[in-house]
Amino acid sequence: MIIMSVDYGKARTGIAICDITQTLASPVVNITEYNTEKLAEKVVNIAKEKRAQRIVVGLPRNMDGTEGESAQNARAFAQMITEKSGIETVMQDERGTTITAHHFLNETNTRGKKRKAAVDCVAAVIILQDYLEHEKNIMK
Repeated sequence: MIIMSVDYGKARTGIAICDITQTLASPVVNITEYNTEKLAEKVVNIAKEKRAQRIVVGLPRNMDGTEGESAQNARAFAQMITEKSGIETVMQDERGTTITAHHFLNETNTRGKKRKAAVDCVAAVIILQDYLEHEKNIMK
């Protein structure tokens, strides 16, 4: 099954996808879009183009596990994607993914505009890789 992930943001949204064996998550694109409806259409178009059968949306929980406004917005966005695409959408805890993405970008010495453009896509890769690992552990 091909699975796509979304690191949803108010300004930039990162997209990643896994291979058919669900082993490796890879970055696809960062989308800069402020209009939620237009963003959802772009995400759905990418999902259809990549033949995604499931979409994983990052859930930005607070560090204590509670959900605030950002989590509510992510859930609403996931619901919008499901309604527009008919593709199953699931949520994945994304606590710490942006920090981890910044660490990866530090290791590759990615700075400035390139860093700003890459961080959300890298976060989407981490969200998807975490989801894939979680699913593998459930199957054991």
